[in-house]
Amino acid sequence: MKKAMNWLKNIRPLKVLTVFLAGIFLFVAQACGASGVAAQPPQPGSQAPNVKQYNPTKDYPLNSPSGGMNNFSDVDPRAKDEKAANDRAEALVKNAQKNIEQKGIDSREQYGRNFQQGTPLGERVKNLGEDIGSSADEVREGLVKGTQRGFENLKGNAQNAGEDLKTNVQRGAENAGKNVQRTAEDAGDAVKRIVKDVN
Repeated sequence: MKKAMNWLKNIRPLKVLTVFLAGIFLFVAQACGASGVAAQPPQPGSQAPNVKQYNPTKDYPLNSPSGGMNNFSDVDPRAKDEKAANDRAEALVKNAQKNIEQKGIDSREQYGRNFQQGTPLGERVKNLGEDIGSSADEVREGLVKGTQRGFENLKGNAQNAGEDLKTNVQRGAENAGKNVQRTAEDAGDAVKRIVKDVN
């Protein structure tokens, strides 16, 4: 009880008033809304000129069933030019027929018979052997060419390494000579300073 009394004594009236006013402000803001004015329903004669009003008592025409999906046409009813779509479909069918006929076979029936009967086993094995033989030749040629390129690269790299080694040795000798010369010059300068200091 003492703790509750101490807590009540520590509450400042200014804090309580601030919280109370903030709560009242939130309540009024929510009640009145952002605009402060409620939206009025549209009046019967005040409709926009481009909008058609729906009349529930009127009978609106629907698409007539025509045998497509769900008994309606598969074509968009807003598309008025079906001739272009039909012409395109006809052109695609003709192109497919022409491709079938131009496969080096006399007729579509012969093409179908050859497909159904298949190539004789001997010819299939022969063709497979030729394909494997040509693939092996290609692999062998690629391996030979790759090996030759590898030897050429190795030879070039060895030659470059020898030249680089020679260049590095020359630079090292030049740098060593320069370092000895600098050390000698520094020693001479030090001796001159000591002689100067002694005098």
